[in-house]
Amino acid sequence: MYPLLRPLLFALDAESAHHLTLESLQLAARTGIVGAFAPRTSAAPRTVMGISFPNPVGLAAGLDKNGEYIDALATLGFGFLEIGTITPRPQPGNPRPRMFRLPAAQALINRMGFNNHGVDALIANVLRSRFRGVLGINIGKNFDTPIERAADDYLICLRKVYAHASYVTVNISSPNTKNLRQLQQTDELGQLLAALQMERERLSDRHGRRVPLALKIAPDLDPSQISAIAGLLVTHQIDAVIATNTTTARDAVAQLPHGAEAGGLSGSPLTAQAQSVTAQLAAALGGAVPIIGVGGIMTGKDAAARLHAGASLVQLYTGLVYAGPALVGACINGSAQPAP
Repeated sequence: MYPLLRPLLFALDAESAHHLTLESLQLAARTGIVGAFAPRTSAAPRTVMGISFPNPVGLAAGLDKNGEYIDALATLGFGFLEIGTITPRPQPGNPRPRMFRLPAAQALINRMGFNNHGVDALIANVLRSRFRGVLGINIGKNFDTPIERAADDYLICLRKVYAHASYVTVNISSPNTKNLRQLQQTDELGQLLAALQMERERLSDRHGRRVPLALKIAPDLDPSQISAIAGLLVTHQIDAVIATNTTTARDAVAQLPHGAEAGGLSGSPLTAQAQSVTAQLAAALGGAVPIIGVGGIMTGKDAAARLHAGASLVQLYTGLVYAGPALVGACINGSAQPAP
């Protein structure tokens, strides 16, 4: 049905269409309509980070920032969901318009700016949901927290979400919060990961459960930065790396309408770049830390390629905007295909 609905949604601005789609999915899930159109998929279970996933295809953070649509999204066949990015305090994000479609490139540019209702609201939504599958919670810092105190915000969020998450993702790679990507520098990242690991050990003792930590990185890194990050992941016993967030590069879309908008670019123009970062990480890590591949996964073949490049799991976002929910099944089925 999505190909029929897409022209109607694309007649709206991107952010309004986003909310309408989620509200419609929620209504369809409550009435049971979604079940009639659920994808037929291959069985593809796997264990990553010590967690059992029914299949390797997940929802990327950003689509359900506040965890308001968990049960509805769970009907689409994902092997796991990641919600957020969440911050300690609510914040409105950047002024609208802040999300733009580039249909000719099957891409999006967004400068949302971690708009969310705050960590307490997200937890309340998680507690209300009936979902019992694998749930990742993506955490960040408030825009007005000085970068030298960023660790304080991540620790606040980690403490609050710990009991409710299957794993926690530390987002240091959004291009839409001033200076956030500075945390990817070796010294800053080492200090942040050390603080998070120490706090995780305390929380593990308190809750009797060790929740895995994942780090989400940018695609705009050179090989030496990727190598340095890989070393820090191993040193600080981080359980996974998510590669990648959106890119600030514009070479592929500069001449298109909205191509010069500020923000992070996602979709097809990111496919090769994210694939390359995944392969470089896989080589640098040598299997010591699993990789979750995201960025430019638009088809089942893209998902298979990312897995063959070294990812253990993949996540979708922009591909869903262009291909609709059928992409989930295509990627699950693609993940079961042998390497070319």
